[in-house]
Amino acid sequence: MKIIIAGNGKMGAALTRQLAAEGDDLTLIDSNLNVLESSEERYDIMVVHGNCASMEVLLQAGVKDADLLIAMAGADEVNLLCCMTAHGLNANIHTIARVCNPEYTNQVYVMRNMFALSMVVNPERQAATEMERLLKYPGFLKRDTFTKGRVEIVELRIDGRSKLKDVALNDMDSIVKCKTLVCAVLRDGKAVAPGGNFVLREGDRIYVTAFTNTLTILLKNLGIVTHKVKRVMLCGGGRVSYYLAKQLQNSGIQVQIVEQNPGRCRQMATMLPSACIIQGDSSSQFLLESEGISGCDALATLTGMDELNMIISLYGIRCGVPQVITKLGHIENTDLLGNLSLGSVISPKELCCNTIVQYVRAMKNQTGAALTVHTIADGQAEAMEFHADEGTRNCGKPLKTLKLKKGVLVVCISKGAKMEIPNGDSYFNVGDIVYVVTGRERTIYQLNDIFE
Repeated sequence: MKIIIAGNGKMGAALTRQLAAEGDDLTLIDSNLNVLESSEERYDIMVVHGNCASMEVLLQAGVKDADLLIAMAGADEVNLLCCMTAHGLNANIHTIARVCNPEYTNQVYVMRNMFALSMVVNPERQAATEMERLLKYPGFLKRDTFTKGRVEIVELRIDGRSKLKDVALNDMDSIVKCKTLVCAVLRDGKAVAPGGNFVLREGDRIYVTAFTNTLTILLKNLGIVTHKVKRVMLCGGGRVSYYLAKQLQNSGIQVQIVEQNPGRCRQMATMLPSACIIQGDSSSQFLLESEGISGCDALATLTGMDELNMIISLYGIRCGVPQVITKLGHIENTDLLGNLSLGSVISPKELCCNTIVQYVRAMKNQTGAALTVHTIADGQAEAMEFHADEGTRNCGKPLKTLKLKKGVLVVCISKGAKMEIPNGDSYFNVGDIVYVVTGRERTIYQLNDIFE
């Protein structure tokens, strides 16, 4: 596929890295020549220097022959104009625009045909939604949802007090006492596809497939004591904070927002009249203590600086905050984070990239494309949801008789209203939904790609 990425900021760079690895024909547009040269050298792609909303620049980038335009410039207005212009030059092109301003949310939805938008993404809103889901189930570091919320892959850390420490996976059922499957383990920064004899160690991060209605049982039997979140402190008054505060207040949760910029504080106070807005430096120990960080149920560090978010999160954990969420936007080397207790780590650009990659794969393979794509294990594995159709091979055959590609694991099968965590005797038929986890070294476009 020929894809144009307009804008090479954080999001554009992340998409370039991911789509280049999948072998797509990429052209990158940006007004910063230094950034373009770096990407051209690193990924061996075409680059065009200029304004991505300009007709001349889009023509130079080959918009008339392109299959997809992804507008990721820093300004929403530029992204919308870019998509409209591209569609005017090529009526068949698909367009994806990043639109982050809350004021445009309803407008873009109502006028999406006028703006010629195939899809709209909002990384900040997506991150806030993910954080709100985590706050509903304190105890999990991450939750990825499938089948409209009926199946989830949740992330847990094995610490020194965990009931799963030094336990083989074969013996795990006697402890959790509900149907689960460990589909991946992150140990010493490396993702492992574990077998039944794999023994969990302190420091491991495990990814567990489970039915959503059994998550409470899972936490209870692991001895992870949780209580309903009533008060949350948000450090930073950016868009993620706004979207998250709005969602939390709708659930009746008390929200405190610490923001240093006086003008932004006044703006947030107008937009969120029920929230407690505190003007001050969120890195100040005195301020955090005086505002009762030790007594809050959850802390989310949402400033624009990764380093500051990490430091505040570490302090919050030291103060005994039951649940901590850390937003990271820039750090690529997740090995640096492996031994740090930062609570749940959320990356808006990673969530947004997953959504766009899923759309791109569906365009490549209209029949049998993944219904859902999630990145797990610090980007080293993918969890996908497929619909088994008439063209799917090996329907009706037990999993133990199938030859799957190395590193591929079938983690769940949905047969209408019935959900099944599979064993060797399980099988899928036409019409079933099949959930697969695989390493990132291979790309799975359709269900048939999992077989040797």
